Amino acid sequence: MTRFGRTSSKTDRARRLRGAATLVERKLWSRLRGAQVGGFSFRRQHPIGPFIADFYCAPLKLVIELDGDQHAERRGYDAARTRFLESKSIDVLRFWNTELTTNFDSVLESIHREILRRSNLLSANHVNLASSGRG
Repeated sequence: MTRFGRTSSKTDRARRLRGAATLVERKLWSRLRGAQVGGFSFRRQHPIGPFIADFYCAPLKLVIELDGDQHAERRGYDAARTRFLESKSIDVLRFWNTELTTNFDSVLESIHREILRRSNLLSANHVNLASSGRG
């Protein structure tokens, strides 16, 4: 059984996408890789079910999507992707490419705030499970 329906063809496509990353994707990846933001590692162009997430942090169940101009015409597809990910308890942060090019530090701050919020929730859940004898 493949995790979230991952297939070898989806993995191959993700590898091709990593090799053809846009300037904006490479710029954000340079900051997300190696747990530089909030101490959590991300995966780039990660297959999840029938979709490939731009950036995925497994421990936080968080996807970061970068949307270029083509996404204005693909709202239905993006909405279906978001619904699928949310059905797997994965949240999605979306940013337009123009946000990254014009206000990169603000985007990083938004991502960092969400990582902190989610990591605090993880910590609280761990403490609650441990104190109830289930951790």
